[in-house]
Amino acid sequence: MRNGLYLLKFKQHQLMKTRITVNSNGSLKIQGDDFEIVDAQGNVYDLGGRELVSICRCGLSSNKPFCDGSHKGHFEHAAEAFALPPRKV
Repeated sequence: MRNGLYLLKFKQHQLMKTRITVNSNGSLKIQGDDFEIVDAQGNVYDLGGRELVSICRCGLSSNKPFCDGSHKGHFEHAAEAFALPPRKV
């Protein structure tokens, strides 16, 4: 039982892989427990401990780079995954 308890505690402390979801007609959702967002000068945004934030893609947010929902009814993009062309060498 002692080993089982250790395994349970270990699994609880594993980091969640950061995932970026492209939402149709909306933002980029970033979710994970170990990521940071920096500005062009390298200054880190204070995310207040959040493990999920949404980044504006439409350019209409008054809280850039974060989404404030301004895109609703003003931004259309169907999010469908595709393969990028090969890298240029």
